[in-house]
Amino acid sequence: MLEPVQHAAVTLTHTQRTGRPTLTSTAATDTVAERFDKLQHTHRQGPCFEAAWESGVVVIRDMTTEQRWPELVDRVTAELPIRSTMSIQLWVTDNEMGALNLHSDQVDAFDFDTGQLALNLATHAAIALSGARRDQQFRSALASRDIIGQAKGMLMERFDIDAVSAFELLKRLSQDTNAALRDVATQLVDADHPTPPAQEDLSRPGERP
Repeated sequence: MLEPVQHAAVTLTHTQRTGRPTLTSTAATDTVAERFDKLQHTHRQGPCFEAAWESGVVVIRDMTTEQRWPELVDRVTAELPIRSTMSIQLWVTDNEMGALNLHSDQVDAFDFDTGQLALNLATHAAIALSGARRDQQFRSALASRDIIGQAKGMLMERFDIDAVSAFELLKRLSQDTNAALRDVATQLVDADHPTPPAQEDLSRPGERP
């Protein structure tokens, strides 16, 4: 971590259907960074929101004199040791953005050299996170394909229909129940092959089962 930085977190902002953004803290180094993100989410304001959605880079040089987010600043100065912050945009999608939040307990901790190092760190973090997210999405897609395939096979056997008709039936069920296709498939598979309940351990204390 950079020398003047005591707390850090990668934070994600999502746009909900209502249009109100939400903020989630991930990969936080400690509870101080997590609490900072929770306060931003509570007050719907702060450097992470602005860096992620508008400016790209936002710096708070002195938390005690910051004027842009008064409600957030009052809570941070009262509850946390953070006195300066640098937030850097990491990536942008249609409904999600990520930012790297770096915090220092010192006032005006982010000079030009530190800022350049922070930008380099953010670049590497963005590349690493992008690769991890692609891998996660690929694994999720494979899992969805498998469970949908199982559900299709069940419907084909049960109703003596072909694969196309089985998939169309799944889609109609998804639309009628307003549920994701994968969720509908999972419910069908679970209903046909329920997970057996865990067996109770009846052995006495000290005895091997």
